[in-house]
Amino acid sequence: MLPALTGSNIIYGMGMLEMGMTMSYEQLLIDQEIVRMIRRVLQGIAVNKETIALDVIKGVGASGNYLSEKHTRENMRKESSQAKLIDRKMRPGWEKDGSKDMAKRANEEAIKILESYKTIPLPNEASSIIREIILEAEEELL
Repeated sequence: MLPALTGSNIIYGMGMLEMGMTMSYEQLLIDQEIVRMIRRVLQGIAVNKETIALDVIKGVGASGNYLSEKHTRENMRKESSQAKLIDRKMRPGWEKDGSKDMAKRANEEAIKILESYKTIPLPNEASSIIREIILEAEEELL
Protein backbone atom coordinates (compact mmCIF):
# COMPACT_ATOMS: atom_id res chain seq x y z
CA MET A 1 0.00 0.00 0.00
CA LEU A 2 2.74 2.48 0.91
CA PRO A 3 4.59 2.34 -2.44
CA ALA A 4 1.26 2.73 -4.25
CA LEU A 5 0.33 5.76 -2.13
CA THR A 6 3.67 7.40 -3.00
CA GLY A 7 2.87 7.06 -6.71
CA SER A 8 5.04 4.06 -7.57
CA ASN A 9 3.83 2.39 -10.74
CA ILE A 10 5.75 -0.89 -10.30
CA ILE A 11 5.13 -3.42 -7.59
CA TYR A 12 7.92 -5.96 -7.59
CA GLY A 13 7.88 -9.50 -6.31
CA MET A 14 4.37 -10.73 -6.97
CA GLY A 15 4.25 -14.48 -6.50
CA MET A 16 7.79 -14.66 -5.15
CA LEU A 17 8.83 -16.56 -2.05
CA GLU A 18 12.25 -17.06 -0.47
CA MET A 19 13.59 -13.69 -1.64
CA GLY A 20 12.59 -14.47 -5.22
CA MET A 21 14.22 -17.90 -5.38
CA THR A 22 10.82 -19.61 -5.53
CA MET A 23 7.77 -18.69 -7.58
CA SER A 24 4.33 -19.67 -6.33
CA TYR A 25 1.17 -19.60 -8.43
CA GLU A 26 -0.85 -19.42 -5.22
CA GLN A 27 1.18 -16.48 -3.91
CA LEU A 28 0.83 -14.76 -7.28
CA LEU A 29 -2.96 -14.99 -7.04
CA ILE A 30 -2.95 -13.80 -3.42
CA ASP A 31 -0.70 -10.87 -4.34
CA GLN A 32 -2.97 -10.07 -7.30
CA GLU A 33 -5.92 -9.85 -4.92
CA ILE A 34 -3.99 -7.49 -2.64
CA VAL A 35 -2.99 -5.31 -5.60
CA ARG A 36 -6.61 -5.22 -6.79
CA MET A 37 -7.67 -3.95 -3.34
CA ILE A 38 -4.87 -1.37 -3.29
CA ARG A 39 -5.91 -0.10 -6.73
CA ARG A 40 -9.48 0.24 -5.47
CA VAL A 41 -8.30 2.35 -2.52
CA LEU A 42 -6.26 4.56 -4.87
CA GLN A 43 -9.38 5.27 -6.95
CA GLY A 44 -10.87 7.05 -3.96
CA ILE A 45 -14.55 7.54 -3.30
CA ALA A 46 -16.57 9.84 -5.49
CA VAL A 47 -18.35 12.57 -3.57
CA ASN A 48 -21.06 14.24 -5.63
CA LYS A 49 -24.81 14.84 -5.61
CA GLU A 50 -25.58 11.23 -6.50
CA THR A 51 -23.21 9.58 -4.04
CA ILE A 52 -23.88 11.90 -1.10
CA ALA A 53 -27.64 11.15 -1.38
CA LEU A 54 -29.00 14.00 0.72
CA ASP A 55 -32.57 12.99 -0.14
CA VAL A 56 -31.93 9.51 1.30
CA ILE A 57 -30.33 11.00 4.43
CA LYS A 58 -33.33 13.30 4.93
CA GLY A 59 -35.79 10.46 4.32
CA VAL A 60 -34.14 7.90 6.60
CA GLY A 61 -33.00 10.23 9.36
CA ALA A 62 -30.41 9.80 12.09
CA SER A 63 -31.81 6.59 13.59
CA GLY A 64 -33.06 4.88 10.43
CA ASN A 65 -31.80 1.86 8.52
CA TYR A 66 -29.71 2.88 5.51
CA LEU A 67 -28.95 -0.74 4.52
CA SER A 68 -32.57 -1.22 3.46
CA GLU A 69 -32.32 1.69 1.00
CA LYS A 70 -31.84 0.84 -2.69
CA HIS A 71 -29.34 3.70 -3.09
CA THR A 72 -27.15 2.30 -0.29
CA ARG A 73 -27.15 -1.24 -1.71
CA GLU A 74 -26.31 -0.06 -5.23
CA ASN A 75 -23.49 2.22 -4.13
CA MET A 76 -22.11 -0.12 -1.48
CA ARG A 77 -21.48 -2.75 -4.18
CA LYS A 78 -19.61 -0.18 -6.27
CA GLU A 79 -17.44 1.03 -3.41
CA SER A 80 -16.44 -2.15 -1.60
CA SER A 81 -13.68 -4.41 -2.91
CA GLN A 82 -14.89 -7.73 -4.24
CA ALA A 83 -12.40 -10.36 -3.09
CA LYS A 84 -12.17 -13.75 -4.76
CA LEU A 85 -9.78 -15.44 -2.35
CA ILE A 86 -10.57 -13.70 0.92
CA ASP A 87 -13.57 -15.34 2.54
CA ARG A 88 -15.55 -12.83 4.61
CA LYS A 89 -18.25 -15.21 5.77
CA MET A 90 -19.01 -15.76 9.43
CA ARG A 91 -17.40 -18.93 10.84
CA PRO A 92 -20.51 -21.19 10.49
CA GLY A 93 -20.82 -20.34 6.77
CA TRP A 94 -17.07 -20.73 6.24
CA GLU A 95 -17.10 -24.13 7.95
CA LYS A 96 -20.17 -25.20 5.94
CA ASP A 97 -18.25 -24.36 2.74
CA GLY A 98 -15.29 -26.54 3.72
CA SER A 99 -13.20 -24.29 6.02
CA LYS A 100 -10.81 -23.40 3.19
CA ASP A 101 -8.16 -20.84 3.99
CA MET A 102 -6.87 -18.32 1.48
CA ALA A 103 -3.95 -20.52 0.41
CA LYS A 104 -6.27 -23.45 -0.33
CA ARG A 105 -8.62 -21.26 -2.37
CA ALA A 106 -5.61 -19.81 -4.23
CA ASN A 107 -4.35 -23.34 -4.95
CA GLU A 108 -7.74 -24.38 -6.35
CA GLU A 109 -7.92 -21.22 -8.49
CA ALA A 110 -4.37 -21.75 -9.81
CA ILE A 111 -5.19 -25.34 -10.81
CA LYS A 112 -8.41 -24.18 -12.48
CA ILE A 113 -6.52 -21.52 -14.46
CA LEU A 114 -3.75 -23.91 -15.49
CA GLU A 115 -6.19 -26.62 -16.57
CA SER A 116 -8.48 -24.31 -18.56
CA TYR A 117 -5.94 -21.90 -20.07
CA LYS A 118 -5.89 -21.81 -23.85
CA THR A 119 -2.83 -20.31 -25.49
CA ILE A 120 -3.35 -17.55 -28.01
CA PRO A 121 -0.89 -17.96 -30.85
CA LEU A 122 1.22 -14.97 -31.78
CA PRO A 123 0.66 -13.46 -35.21
CA ASN A 124 2.86 -15.00 -37.92
CA GLU A 125 5.06 -11.90 -38.20
CA ALA A 126 5.85 -11.97 -34.47
CA SER A 127 8.42 -14.73 -34.90
CA SER A 128 10.46 -12.73 -37.41
CA ILE A 129 10.25 -9.56 -35.27
CA ILE A 130 11.46 -11.46 -32.20
CA ARG A 131 14.29 -12.98 -34.25
CA GLU A 132 15.35 -9.48 -35.40
CA ILE A 133 15.44 -8.26 -31.79
CA ILE A 134 17.62 -11.23 -30.79
CA LEU A 135 20.01 -10.64 -33.68
CA GLU A 136 20.34 -6.94 -32.80
CA ALA A 137 21.03 -7.78 -29.17
CA GLU A 138 23.66 -10.35 -30.16
CA GLU A 139 25.39 -7.80 -32.39
CA GLU A 140 25.51 -5.30 -29.51
CA LEU A 141 27.13 -7.90 -27.27
CA LEU A 142 29.87 -8.78 -29.77
